[in-house]
Amino acid sequence: MMKKRKRDVRLGTSCCCHPGTGSPALPPEWMGMGRRAGLSYPGAERLPPPLSALHLLLLLILLLTLWGDTVYCQQHAQCHIQKCTTDFVSLTSHLNTGSDSFDSEFCKALRAYAACTQRTSKACRGNLVYHSAVLGISDLMSQRNCSKDGPTSSTNPDFTSDACNYHNRATERILRSGEHTQPNYLFCGLFGDPHLRTFQDHFQTCKVEGAWPLIDNNYLSVQVTNVPVVPGSSATATNKITIIFKAFQDCTDQKVYQAVTDDLPAAFVDGTTSGGDSDSKTLRIIERVGGKHVEMHARYIGTTVIVRQLGNYLTLAVRMPEELAMAYEESQDLQLCVNGCPTSERIDDGGHLHLPVTVSNTHDQSTVQAASVYTLESAIEKCLEKIQVKHIYFYSCVFDLLTTGDANFTAAAFSAWEDVETLHPRKERWQIFPNKGSCSNTRSLPALVFGLAGLLLFFL
Repeated sequence: MMKKRKRDVRLGTSCCCHPGTGSPALPPEWMGMGRRAGLSYPGAERLPPPLSALHLLLLLILLLTLWGDTVYCQQHAQCHIQKCTTDFVSLTSHLNTGSDSFDSEFCKALRAYAACTQRTSKACRGNLVYHSAVLGISDLMSQRNCSKDGPTSSTNPDFTSDACNYHNRATERILRSGEHTQPNYLFCGLFGDPHLRTFQDHFQTCKVEGAWPLIDNNYLSVQVTNVPVVPGSSATATNKITIIFKAFQDCTDQKVYQAVTDDLPAAFVDGTTSGGDSDSKTLRIIERVGGKHVEMHARYIGTTVIVRQLGNYLTLAVRMPEELAMAYEESQDLQLCVNGCPTSERIDDGGHLHLPVTVSNTHDQSTVQAASVYTLESAIEKCLEKIQVKHIYFYSCVFDLLTTGDANFTAAAFSAWEDVETLHPRKERWQIFPNKGSCSNTRSLPALVFGLAGLLLFFL
């Protein structure tokens, strides 16, 4: 019984607890750097995961001690490590891991971070948070092959120098207003037959046969066309995607991109691969895998779009600033990424997928022929090869295999999860667990962890 409790706490912590709780002086926005960054904050990898209620209690006591140490240092010796960290987060939170300039910009920010820690080193002597940050900076510079000498990012840049950079425009506006926030980004994804993750992180499975608008605002339009995948089933999958980047001031003319099954071009419909002038390239297409994976980066609206082909169908993932995603007229309210699928088009039950009955369990073998390839057990085993955590992407994989018998849907679910890790701005929201049904054991983990934390805080 004790071993089982230890596993539950560890799994719940990795899925549900907010990353970065190892240092209360560090802001949660650090997680905005995406999957490639790989660290929640410098030195975080040195904290061992909690193994039991006793370990959690000891960890909380340690955190309170560190917090008191930091407060004392800030009040009496002017240790400014928190400001150094906040400035670093501000310089890196907008960086896109898929862009060519990511490494150079990240190294500039690291050098600025290191310089800031050096300026406050005397005041922070004996501060454990400070020393953890210094070690973390050194590790990150080694991992990114950053030279110690070189240009550094400015914490007070001239934003007006690049009017076709959304993040610069938004940050300039925020600073002028006297606020200390960062632009908020949203994520939407569509994959499988088909599974939709909305801008509000609602997860739905829909039929939506035919052409449907995913996004339709003043800056971007995305339309998908879905076709049935198996006779006798209401499930569909995407075989066509049309994306319109609308004209924007002096940054780019309107550009249209279209992909269909077996034709995933690395260019817009007009044959170009970028928008804007030849130097700035405020809109461009990058081919990651020929005919299988392309990315579109629209710097002028802070938006990234990923399109893939897996098997005979397409997947899509979009990251976009909230203020732009919500800029649309009343007549444009039918957007799956914004409002989800209409109730009449839903296949799931409040996020729970009713697994289809395989042919081996029914007398009618004239329908859903392909589904006879997998039983529930073999579908679970196949999906576990790619997705080890049983969140909603895992169960979507199982659902798709039982529905279609097509193993390409396993790769589609895994790639969709990779796109979440790459584009979704908030790591604590990456994983979604169904509310009921076959996931009942998994869904109790968040409540278990938060309940345990609350109990420990009560006794403290």
